[in-house]
Amino acid sequence: MNAVGIIPARFASTRYPGKPLVMLEGKSMIQRVYEQAKKANLQKVVVATDDERIWQHVQEFGGKVVMTSSHHQSGTDRCQEAYSQLGELFDVVVNIQGDEPFIQPEQINKVVGCFAQPEAQIATLIKPVQSQEELFNPNSPKVVIGAQQQALYFSRHPVPYLRGVDQQDWLSAHGFYKHIGIYGYRSSVLAQLTQLQPSPLEKAESLEQLRWLEHGFKIITAVTELETIGIDTPADLEKAVLFLQSQG
Repeated sequence: MNAVGIIPARFASTRYPGKPLVMLEGKSMIQRVYEQAKKANLQKVVVATDDERIWQHVQEFGGKVVMTSSHHQSGTDRCQEAYSQLGELFDVVVNIQGDEPFIQPEQINKVVGCFAQPEAQIATLIKPVQSQEELFNPNSPKVVIGAQQQALYFSRHPVPYLRGVDQQDWLSAHGFYKHIGIYGYRSSVLAQLTQLQPSPLEKAESLEQLRWLEHGFKIITAVTELETIGIDTPADLEKAVLFLQSQG
């Protein structure tokens, strides 16, 4: 099973423009993501960007990078263009979030490991929900899984609804999972996904993965106990700096 890790990184983020280049204790965010990905069981790691400044910076720290269109609507689309530019064949493409500088190699390896199951077309990570705040936070999507660890549905609302149970007791009455936003795709499936049109459920929840489920693709999940720290705002950056300092 050979796999390539692709890190989409665009400059024009609505909430935090230029965030791939923000510095975290002497290294840019995109360099930290790249270096963590390089520790995983991937045969190649490449940054996919649409900005000359990011392209130049990745070159400077010795990373591999490709230029992609500025018109992509999702990281999935950017991954497909980057993969098509590589001119190499891989069994699996892993989409690694460019704003999670503390992604752990074992998390990436778990995603790749899902493809040992022949029926796996797409893979992602889930984590047990630990708090009421997480459970009812619409910015932390939840996922329902089936008996073979396949994703049945993703939602910004807690699912399932626990009938007859007070909401304050939901967490003790049922095991909920939240979604960790890293994806793996069989390379042949990735090309198909980028041809799909937005679907009704995707539009309702603003979750791209619902488009794939609606079109019948199978998403296999793996459980991680490791937390990720995504950086969407300058306030998140401050938390990340504190985390780094706490690590010594």
